[in-house]
Amino acid sequence: MSLLEIKNLKKSFDDNVVLKDISLKVERGEVLAIIGPSGSGKSTLLRCITDLEEEDSGEIKFNGTFGLVFQNFNLFPHHSVMKNITNAPIRVQKRDKDEVYDHARMLLAQMGLEDKEDAYPCELSGGQQQRVSIARALAMNPDILFFDEPTSALDPELTGEILTVIKDLAAMKMTMVIVTHEMAFARNVADAIIFMDGGVIVEQGTPEEVFSSDNPRMKDFLGKFYD
Repeated sequence: MSLLEIKNLKKSFDDNVVLKDISLKVERGEVLAIIGPSGSGKSTLLRCITDLEEEDSGEIKFNGTFGLVFQNFNLFPHHSVMKNITNAPIRVQKRDKDEVYDHARMLLAQMGLEDKEDAYPCELSGGQQQRVSIARALAMNPDILFFDEPTSALDPELTGEILTVIKDLAAMKMTMVIVTHEMAFARNVADAIIFMDGGVIVEQGTPEEVFSSDNPRMKDFLGKFYD
């Protein structure tokens, strides 16, 4: 059984049809990259999947739990790094505090932030804040992790460190769905790629299949990117 299955998903904002009959599957351990031009419906798709938007029609089936990493970190500025990571596992999941703190410290070490547990978001770089937000999502022990353009708010020199973290998670067989504009990253890390345009899936398949597609819209998009 697929970890995530979407059938005939549709979403409009007033007269603007944003998602037009989207269907896809994500298997356990798979990394799916969603690419496409701005306004193609990528982020709206993620927001519908994660209940931040209500779809007009269609079906979303989860066989597990999920975590979401936002574009702009969304850390609580008045909480320390440690409290940002541990608050939800303790309050929402009602897990043992000592176990949660041990897990959080392990995740911070994994992110290269073992010396930042008492720091506040304002004391961190953008790349460090995004790594904290990834640790926060992982602290909930999700079965699948969603990323909504995780490097879009970062300077180019900080983008690489976040992509490295995601690449490491992929090597650990973490199931992920990543909306991204980083084409080389998507090609190298993803098991499957979906190219969206105008609210529909124009092309999908392995990175090799999608990036070598003869579809005119796909070729035009990649041509502009590489130019």
